[in-house]
Amino acid sequence: MRRLRIEGNTPQQAAAKSGFSTATAYRIEHGPHLPAAAQARRQRRRPDPLEAVWDTEIVPMLTAAPGLRAIAVLEELVRRHPELDPGIRRTLERRIKLWRGLHGPAQDVMFRQIHPLGELGLSDFTDLAGLGVMIAGATLDHILYHFRMAHSGFEHGHVILGGESYSALAEGLQNALFVLGGVPLKHRTDSLSAAFRNLDRDAIEDLTARYAALCAHFDMEPTRNNTGVAHENGTIESSHGHAKKTIEDALLLRGSRAFEDLAAYRRFIDEIFARHNTRRSKAIAIECATLNPLPADRTIDYQETLVQVTSSSGFVLRKVFYSVPARMIGQRLRVRLYDDRLECFLGASHVLSLARGRADHATGKHGHVIDYRHVIHSLRRKPGALRNLVYRNQLFPRPAYARAFDALTERRSDKVACKITVELLGLAHDYACEAELAQALEIELDAGHLPCLDTLRERFRPATASVPVIMIEAVSLGLYNELGMISGGDVA
Repeated sequence: MRRLRIEGNTPQQAAAKSGFSTATAYRIEHGPHLPAAAQARRQRRRPDPLEAVWDTEIVPMLTAAPGLRAIAVLEELVRRHPELDPGIRRTLERRIKLWRGLHGPAQDVMFRQIHPLGELGLSDFTDLAGLGVMIAGATLDHILYHFRMAHSGFEHGHVILGGESYSALAEGLQNALFVLGGVPLKHRTDSLSAAFRNLDRDAIEDLTARYAALCAHFDMEPTRNNTGVAHENGTIESSHGHAKKTIEDALLLRGSRAFEDLAAYRRFIDEIFARHNTRRSKAIAIECATLNPLPADRTIDYQETLVQVTSSSGFVLRKVFYSVPARMIGQRLRVRLYDDRLECFLGASHVLSLARGRADHATGKHGHVIDYRHVIHSLRRKPGALRNLVYRNQLFPRPAYARAFDALTERRSDKVACKITVELLGLAHDYACEAELAQALEIELDAGHLPCLDTLRERFRPATASVPVIMIEAVSLGLYNELGMISGGDVA
């Protein structure tokens, strides 16, 4: 620039030949220094509001308690010095951040890892209750079992109705491995502290042994991160947030959080993870080629126990009463306890499946899983038992039946109300019209009418098929003799 000016070029010409702007050329004419060097350092325009307390009070606080938040320091300063303006919060936050960068304690370093192909699969649970998912009109309180391969990013999710448990881990892990199509060398989960909660030492040791046996069945090395050190499981912990946001977005696009049943919601979750894995299909295919083969069969993913069916036509398991058909009273059942269901066996014969219930841990009250079909025959002989039945509310299969009982109780005697309600349940059982009958009851109750048994019986009674009249004409026995006779003219 200077050489061009000496040669007689104008500032505009020198700037153009040097690749500068005209404004830059004029600035260089006035001085060779950069703008920042030419400017005088800005002086403080107001007194430092922390000068009197920084070294004497704030620094000792931060030294004694390095994790102290800036807002807590401010509140303490205002308490000690009411004349301080609370508006100095941002100044205090900046000053504390700078002090910690210069004089604060060393923080934990997160060491990024290289994950070899097929080496590590991780499992963890995350809470999805905040999504507000509805199943058959009721809010679903659930968590998600989440599996991820560290190298390829393959993911699998399984809806869990209860809390963290061995059954939930075993079922979810096996589902994930069979979807993946292979087995990694190692499997890592957290410390399983939630599953161990409220268990005695023997139960904890048994659960630990079962987890080790589960991994041994798939020839995986079982590992765990240290208690309270979540970042050791960070490969999957960090993906929890992404999974939740993806599910939330899918629910918003769907336009509804209500599902017909649990199976429909599980299909919805499976589709979300399937789309994720499709986007990473190339990396997953490369990693799958390095995985160990799957075993021929699944291993046990349930807990087994024996229960006694009482005279109440049911049994109690983990503070939940389950009803069973009355013919099983006095029998001893072998129950396989899964996360979402119970499979009951009498000897070696499978006799029934029950939805799993859970007690209310907040109140300590027992839960009830009742099927009115199990007790309706006995209840018809003793309809008055309905009035103060312990599990009366759980007996009604749909809200319309409970609503009918309440309406009958208000306008009829207890005896009549119990009798009609039991007969309504019997009608639903006999004619297999539970849903249709509930709809009819809603219409009658909305109109202010009480249900009429005779009308409902006539409406839902199956149509009687008419038997056609068939006329059979008797055949003369003499015709059989004619069949065996051959006339002489017929012989050739």
